[in-house]
Amino acid sequence: MKRAEPAAKAAKGAVPVTTSAAAMPEIREGQSVALLQELHILTRDGKMNQDSRRKLKQVYHLYQFIEPLLKEVRADGGAGVSLVDHGAGKSYLGFILYDLFFKALDDGSHIYGIETREELVAKSQELAKKFNFPGMSFLPLSVAESTESTLLPERIDMVTALHACNTATDDAIHFALKKKARFMVLVPCCQAEVATVLKKNKAKSLGKSALTELWRHPLHTREFGSQITNVLRCLQLEAHGYQVNVTELVGWEHSMKNELIIASYKNLPRQRPTERLQEVLQTLGLEEMGNRFFTEQLAKAAVAQ
Repeated sequence: MKRAEPAAKAAKGAVPVTTSAAAMPEIREGQSVALLQELHILTRDGKMNQDSRRKLKQVYHLYQFIEPLLKEVRADGGAGVSLVDHGAGKSYLGFILYDLFFKALDDGSHIYGIETREELVAKSQELAKKFNFPGMSFLPLSVAESTESTLLPERIDMVTALHACNTATDDAIHFALKKKARFMVLVPCCQAEVATVLKKNKAKSLGKSALTELWRHPLHTREFGSQITNVLRCLQLEAHGYQVNVTELVGWEHSMKNELIIASYKNLPRQRPTERLQEVLQTLGLEEMGNRFFTEQLAKAAVAQ
């Protein structure tokens, strides 16, 4: 039997009638199917394979953590929400955040995508223009460069960094601290710097403390270095007055980098986390990394508090 023709042709770039968002339970109400196609999360005929289904699940899962924070910023009034996404890549997160939350706002809210690869920045700019997302900007900068860039506002409400590799997560934290960000949402990745220092100082440390056994073997050096990096980051954030929650980002099945750090500025007491940060660095022979975690500045600020 011959299949009937649709009553009307779909608009250019739209999804065929047979593959509407309503027919796909993975897609949220109000989500643009055409945008998901452009992001290659859906195929041109509106289909979804296992890989794209995981990718969409990842972003939606993270969105459930971010949405309440965005609502909290808006509830306090002001001139809209400003969000900077560091290491944006193809800007899956930024576009879906804009599509689900920002596009309905008319208050100057804005998303800035920071990415070093200029070809990805250009593609994201084209896509934002195509879908008429005026509240999105993309800048070809490193995280460190963005900290000094005049192209970004002096204050930012939220900073996100998904799988920002090695020290890029620390640079994103530095950026957020300088911009007095109210919230940070971080998924760290490939923390090699601390492990490198642990390895370098291993011979000197072996005879000093039994704790060195935690990272004596190379595999443990890498794993322990990764964990202690995030511990130091959390202490650093607490030493700046943030409340920090660490959780497993359930649903990112394809990645071992599954730790989610959410920091909310509450102006909390700083002295104890500052002292703990310094103690951990000294205990593990990581004193040379004090500059990375601003220990001197934190100590002065804690005393002055």
